[in-house]
Amino acid sequence: MDRSTDRTVAHMDLDSFFVSVERLQDTSLIGKPLLIGGQSDRGVVASCSYEARTFGIHSAMSMKVAKRLCPHAIIRRGDSERYSYFSNMVTDVIHDTVPIYEKSSIDEFYIDFTGMDRFFGCYQLATDLRKRIITETGLPISFGMSANKTVSKVATGEVKPNGHFRVDRGLEKPFLSPLSIKKIPMVGDKTYYLLRGMGIEKIKTLQDMPVELLENVLGKMGPVIWKKANGIDNSPVIAYSERKSISTEQTFDKDTIDVAKLKAILIAMTEKLTSKLRKEQKLTACITVKVRYSNFDTHTQQMRIPYSSSDHVLISRAKELFDKLYQRRMLVRLIGVRLSHLVPGGHQINLFEDTEEMINLYQAIDRVNFRYGSEGARVKRAIGMGVRHRDFNPFNGVRS
Repeated sequence: MDRSTDRTVAHMDLDSFFVSVERLQDTSLIGKPLLIGGQSDRGVVASCSYEARTFGIHSAMSMKVAKRLCPHAIIRRGDSERYSYFSNMVTDVIHDTVPIYEKSSIDEFYIDFTGMDRFFGCYQLATDLRKRIITETGLPISFGMSANKTVSKVATGEVKPNGHFRVDRGLEKPFLSPLSIKKIPMVGDKTYYLLRGMGIEKIKTLQDMPVELLENVLGKMGPVIWKKANGIDNSPVIAYSERKSISTEQTFDKDTIDVAKLKAILIAMTEKLTSKLRKEQKLTACITVKVRYSNFDTHTQQMRIPYSSSDHVLISRAKELFDKLYQRRMLVRLIGVRLSHLVPGGHQINLFEDTEEMINLYQAIDRVNFRYGSEGARVKRAIGMGVRHRDFNPFNGVRS
């Protein structure tokens, strides 16, 4: 029997997450246009309230432009540590309630309710879970439920803020057909304008198109988008585990006690990992530094941090951990860095502390690294010493 035909998947999304957390701390902000991000004109909007969105403001917009659109908007810099705390609180509630869930970002979750109908019904279970999250955290949250992740995510978007909706099995296409093509996950600005240039505005038009035609226009993404438009998505809910990590370590050809070189290599390794985080659109909430001495004694030190993928944040923490760890002043054989507790999330959570110039700098550095950098080459060129470079699998820490 094909289990993909009787799946039940819910998508839960915290409404204007950063804004909602700020309003928990200051209730006078409720009902007012609120911007989270850098407070200077050079800053960027990380998140905004629904009241601010009515003025045309959106995430990643220049704060200078946002203030021009809504001069009376209230601006808060944001607090990544506080947001991480509430994200983990919601995760704990979900973890205690359901057997399989995927944390797809700091404020989004997919939950697989397949086979749980006999327990009061999946929709009732999801409704009860939503109520529990609101009661225990004070945060508004919406959810959509259907037979797959794509339709559930679209359904959530249609009932936000603070709503819930179920698309019954077999009604996926009628539900999607009147909506804008921009509602389809994976349809970004470039694809949207390309399709609009062809006169395609509603999802129904995509549903009625031959899949071969869409493939000719969009290449290999054509059939994927066609399936999503038709409410077809067999992708599984990937069980969340905070053990997911990316790591790297370096064993020196000759043991060293040169602290300056050790720190330089540590910085380069951390930079490489943060670059990989941004490439894979992930954030980390824990950093670990490892030191192995010439006598093979190995010591590690770790630190929980607010979700981040920024060099300046993670390099600072790596150096701090190294200073705590390297107390014996012995010859060092190996050092390593590991970033764990990963979730999808891109760079948005750092926008409230970064200027446009810093964001552009990171993007430029990443473009150079992705195009020209080979594994470990940057470290060897910068430090001028031979090392054996060993990487770990991005998901379970096992050497690849």
